[in-house]
Amino acid sequence: MNEYLSAVIFLLAGLGAFLVGFRILSESVAKLANQKLKRLLNKVTNNKVVGVGIGALITCVIQSSSVTTVMVVGFVNAGVMNLFQAATIIMGANIGTTITAQIVALQAFHITTYAMLLTAIGIFGELIAKREKAKTMFYAMAGLGLVFIGLSIMSNSMSIFRSSPVITNVLTSINNPFLLVLVGIVVTGIIQSSSAVTTILISMVGAGLLIGQGGSNAVLFVILGTNIGTCVTALLSSIGATANGKRAAFIHLMFNVFGSVVVFIILVAWPTFTNDTLSRWFVHPGTQLAMFHTFFNVFCTLLFLPFTALFVKASRFVIHDRKTSQPVTFFDERLLKTPAFAISQLTKELGRLGTLAMESLKDAIRAFNDQDILVAEEIRKKILAVEQLDREITGYLIKVSASDVAFEDEQMVSRLHHALGDFIRIAEISDNVLKYTRKSIEMHLEFSQAVQIDLNEMYQLLANEFRLTIDLFMNKNLSLLPEIEKIEDQVDIKRNQMLDDHVKRLNEGTCSPNNSAVYINFVSNLERVGDHINYVAHSYQEKSIEQIDLEAE
Repeated sequence: MNEYLSAVIFLLAGLGAFLVGFRILSESVAKLANQKLKRLLNKVTNNKVVGVGIGALITCVIQSSSVTTVMVVGFVNAGVMNLFQAATIIMGANIGTTITAQIVALQAFHITTYAMLLTAIGIFGELIAKREKAKTMFYAMAGLGLVFIGLSIMSNSMSIFRSSPVITNVLTSINNPFLLVLVGIVVTGIIQSSSAVTTILISMVGAGLLIGQGGSNAVLFVILGTNIGTCVTALLSSIGATANGKRAAFIHLMFNVFGSVVVFIILVAWPTFTNDTLSRWFVHPGTQLAMFHTFFNVFCTLLFLPFTALFVKASRFVIHDRKTSQPVTFFDERLLKTPAFAISQLTKELGRLGTLAMESLKDAIRAFNDQDILVAEEIRKKILAVEQLDREITGYLIKVSASDVAFEDEQMVSRLHHALGDFIRIAEISDNVLKYTRKSIEMHLEFSQAVQIDLNEMYQLLANEFRLTIDLFMNKNLSLLPEIEKIEDQVDIKRNQMLDDHVKRLNEGTCSPNNSAVYINFVSNLERVGDHINYVAHSYQEKSIEQIDLEAE
């Protein structure tokens, strides 16, 4: 009994080492490829094949279809990806996740001992390396080595169970395909990782522990169950999501369930499938499972890809739109699993905040020109919305910062924090303009049509500067910086011209001296708006990690 207890402990320890190793490997690779992944996702189109390819590639890097699917639910929930695109990426994710099983199956080629050395090489390399990119590469190497250490521990623990006639008899007696599928669903649903369950299965058959009678399809039914069980993570993540977010998770469930049902029928009708095909093509049982896992997902994708639009329609039929007053935002808690994507979405959310701040300024200037304080309540609602959005983005940024992000992403988080502060100042200046409007009404101040024209021209300059700055900030289009600086100079010139004209009107007696305090502060505030927009544009003058590396050399 003690021997079996030790075997269970070693099995769990090996599984833990395997999962930790895969997490280290996937996070490190994702850090190295984060910019490429973001560019890849930006290329998502309504082309089915491209969507499948992108889903597969992203999942190969992240090494978890659950994470990819949760991320897709987040993008759909945020309104930046449609259901058709999401469906194709989810199909591709199911193919990409089979890379885990293929790595596990490498045990059959007796490279485990050498692969375990990668852990030592990676750890010592990470300690010695100076550059962050090199450190991350060594860390990924250490993670891969830890994966094989975990596999070795699990394989050794399985050999103990193989010597027990009771355990082998129990395993070989399980032949009911429905029960086997259910086992796969339940175990995967609990662990929330089909990769982990598949890894255990490959380790079992590799150690000689067979489920069902020799040569039967029994273990393949468990694989089908894991494919359905992995949907649990996405379904849980869709709780609280928009209708489209729930539909994306439901499409994932439909695809996996329908695919499993089709292959289930094939395997039941062809009970010798393992002997007739897998055993002939691949000698090692672990390799047979890994290849079946890959073939199964490729087959389902080829089968259902032409019917993507039907999956989308079915999801709309089952899950109805619900009325909500909540605005669609670009960020989503689900994207925190992949910080690089979360930061990319936060950049878009910052643009939304800035646009809202500029709209409040435009409305405040119009209210001043019309001497209409009755619209103040509506303008203040926009200002409060900016402040609320600021709190949400700041909280989200703190969560992203708590993750292990690449240096380039750390720079972007810092820029976002500073840009938030600058855009909030614009909303505060809008509030100042409202105060000037109220004061001018109370003091019965009158401003000429020339003043109104100047104010509108000043705002137009600021709006152009803001538009270019947002383009620069979101797309890193540094070529726009000279044009932004040119507009900023024009803002300064306009401010001086407006103040000079005011003094001229005072000297001519066409303007009341009582106007000075309100007008001069108003114009100065508008000039400050240009300064804050300019600060955001110049935040990209910080050194990148590549520049720092070059200087270090």
